[in-house]
Amino acid sequence: MRIKSDKEHFLSCNVAAFTYNEGCEVFDKLKIGKEVQLVREDENVHDHKAVAIFFGKKHIGYIPRQQNETISRFMDLGYADIFEARIQSIDPAAHPEQQVSIVIYLKRKESAK
Repeated sequence: MRIKSDKEHFLSCNVAAFTYNEGCEVFDKLKIGKEVQLVREDENVHDHKAVAIFFGKKHIGYIPRQQNETISRFMDLGYADIFEARIQSIDPAAHPEQQVSIVIYLKRKESAK
């Protein structure tokens, strides 16, 4: 019998547009396992499905465009609270668009535990 976890893996991705946001301002504070916040930007002129990634109050980038459709749909329907996002890897030597990746989990509803 499988033991139910309180969360399930949903998506792993690099933080897109890291170079163009405030990621370098908090790079030394980013640690594997630290939580980041996902914020829907439905009025983003470059991508109407944009989901921004924040570390504290600093906007560090976005879910990549080719991976944001499902998350944006759930968020648009009011289900933003089902996601938990954390820093998954950090590589200071990599290209800035590949320096930081995150993992996104789907959280299990409390009543389903």
